Amino acid sequence: MPKKLLLFAALSTSPYFIAQDKAESALKTFAEKFPQEKIHIVLDKKNYLAGDNLWFKSFVFDGYSPSQISTSLFVELYDSNKKQIDKKLIPLLNGEGSGSFTLSENLKEDVYYMRAYTAWMTNFNEDFQSIQPIEIYNPSSPEKLTKDTISSWSASLYPESGTFIEGINTKFAVRIKSKGSYPTNWGGYIIETEKPNNKLVTFKGLDENTGLFKFTPQSGKKYQLIVEDDKGKKQNIDLPSSSSSGIHLQVVSKAEAITFTLKSKNIQEAQSYKILGTINNQLVYKARISSSDQNYSIPTEKLVNGILQLTVFDEKENVIAQRLCFVQPELLKIKKPSLQSLSLSESSRSSNSFTIKGTEESSYTVLVLDGKSESSEDENSLLSSVWLTGDIHSEIYSPAQYFKKGSNPDALDALLLSEKWTRFDWKLLLSGNYPTIKYKPEPYISYKGKVSIQGKPAANTDLNLVFEMPNHGTKFYQVKTDTNGFFNLNGLVFEDSIKFSYQLNEEKKVPKEQVQVFLQPNYSFISYLGNLPSSHFNLSKRLEKDQLPVEITRYVTTKSISKIINEKITNIEEVKIKGQKKNLTKKLNAQLSGPLFKSGNESVFDFVNDNNGAQSYTNILQWLQGRVAGLSITLEQGTYIPRFRSNPIGIYLDEMPVDASSISSIPVSDIAMVKVIKGYFAGGFAGNTNGAIAIYTRRGGSTGSISDPIQSTQLKQITITGYDKETPFPNPDYSNDSFKNISQDVRSVLYWNPYIEQQSNESTTVQFYNNDDAKNYKIIIMGFDRNNDLPIYYNEIMK
Repeated sequence: MPKKLLLFAALSTSPYFIAQDKAESALKTFAEKFPQEKIHIVLDKKNYLAGDNLWFKSFVFDGYSPSQISTSLFVELYDSNKKQIDKKLIPLLNGEGSGSFTLSENLKEDVYYMRAYTAWMTNFNEDFQSIQPIEIYNPSSPEKLTKDTISSWSASLYPESGTFIEGINTKFAVRIKSKGSYPTNWGGYIIETEKPNNKLVTFKGLDENTGLFKFTPQSGKKYQLIVEDDKGKKQNIDLPSSSSSGIHLQVVSKAEAITFTLKSKNIQEAQSYKILGTINNQLVYKARISSSDQNYSIPTEKLVNGILQLTVFDEKENVIAQRLCFVQPELLKIKKPSLQSLSLSESSRSSNSFTIKGTEESSYTVLVLDGKSESSEDENSLLSSVWLTGDIHSEIYSPAQYFKKGSNPDALDALLLSEKWTRFDWKLLLSGNYPTIKYKPEPYISYKGKVSIQGKPAANTDLNLVFEMPNHGTKFYQVKTDTNGFFNLNGLVFEDSIKFSYQLNEEKKVPKEQVQVFLQPNYSFISYLGNLPSSHFNLSKRLEKDQLPVEITRYVTTKSISKIINEKITNIEEVKIKGQKKNLTKKLNAQLSGPLFKSGNESVFDFVNDNNGAQSYTNILQWLQGRVAGLSITLEQGTYIPRFRSNPIGIYLDEMPVDASSISSIPVSDIAMVKVIKGYFAGGFAGNTNGAIAIYTRRGGSTGSISDPIQSTQLKQITITGYDKETPFPNPDYSNDSFKNISQDVRSVLYWNPYIEQQSNESTTVQFYNNDDAKNYKIIIMGFDRNNDLPIYYNEIMK
């Protein structure tokens, strides 16, 4: 649960209320056992050319916080006929992951679709998976993309709380949807059917999605809504027949509180009602009332930004009215990074830089575009995904607009008035009908293995696994099979593929030809059953006289010079020396760590490239005290004992388990690297799942690598596949003379870095080079404040 999402104590005005809180109990079960993930994908640019590389960054949330449920993301690319053309498996760290697709030169010009989901999400409605349309252009394709200007829009009408009662002033939302262009200037009016020339109420559209008006129906009369745009398109909609009795819920969301009123008509005075307020499927408000036509208030100071669902139940816990609204739309709790030392120039191929001021440990995704270029964030931003489209799956025109500075809160309220919460259904919950869990989250990559001897399961058998580490010796691990000959390798984190050999432990004298090991991954890509979203484009025949859009022409030019850039590329690193140290530490970690001792949640301390002031300590465990969140080191009977959140964790010396007492005899000067792994990791499959402290010595050279005399090539070998490797993003370095022969630079993406680490109270410098004609820069920075559960977001054009 987010830190600020609290349950309010509610007052009951009816001591005789007979409901048994069944709804609250059912909701609690659902929230605890069936948390809901949602995904935001940001692309390096909005559209692409066949043959391009497509880079993406993914954010996976559990409600409004980075998800800790899933550690792997499945990403697929489909054509408009729902034929899968590529797929990627991406690791997630604290809910974040990144990857790339290399688009084929032969892709025809069309709208394609990127689908992203976790295994956990496939247990629920697939409408909540991320499906993102992407325009891919190909000048050699016989057909070209053109915006659909023919399909017309349609309007729908939604009374507040779903009720329309005689004599009660009712708020209505008008919702526009279209397969083509949305109207920008539209409105409407209400007439009595028998008096069509008399406009009772008029209104103007608030944006391309919604309009809003209020109306009080009279008994026995029928009404009609006429909606029209400035191009003469008109639609008539009959208002629903008004009821002579019922309960109507009216809601107003303000900064200090959300107020609601129950209006009634011809209802017994003795009726009692229960009001439940939920955010992110969790109860945040509860009230029991026995009278209507009174105002009630929900303070917002302890609530998070997000969609609040208010539900009215009768005494038998039947739902009689519902309403969605947004909490404090004008006071969005966003952490905006502070940019300092801006050095931006309009000059061709000039060096530009800015510094992100650091206050606490965090990570950022940074994208810098030519100010003329569009971004996928312009339509659906990180903020709109987290707060709106991640939970509302109907099509919304440019949802990012509702969370920009100066946005109209009435427009967002009208939008939510036209929606229903579909993450759960009260009727199903009250009947005890919960989702069926078929796919459980696995820790990163997991494999299930089976060992057999002459075709029979090798029960309770020790199996030696020998991993060849190119240029870094050999790593050994031992697994034990169960009574059926099975074993598991969980928590593997590696790219591409790795090979390992195997043999039974020495006490079993079995010829290697009689031993068979089979491995099957515990993960799989899940087929998409639904229909892809409709496109706002049509395909038409390409004519010889047709000219390419300006942005696509620039893409063609960029593609022609990309080969030169890639050949001469020197990745721009952070200016500070600490950036170089991080790269060396990353290299050292790759050299020393075996496949089973790599984790997505690890803290690495490098004693080869930086002694970290540890030389004055006699015990490395003592030095670790206070350096890793959740790790405590206590002195017990003369021995330092490590624990992670009060749970004991294992200690490994060169990836072999050792006792804590044996560490005290190792001089810190003999240590190359220490790694603290939190939670599950593959090397702990023998029983330790709380994490580990892995200590690597300097044996075999300064890096500590060791060679092994056993020739694993004489053993049987297996190859297993891991995560898909991301293509490095090319940043030309115009300070290098080798780039001077690039004839024309019209890149739209000037800088892309999906993962910039920032240490506490340290600033990070971003450096990039201009193209030939950019006069301003669109700078986008996003992430998440882990200390305060707040999104970090910056999206501005700078000169």
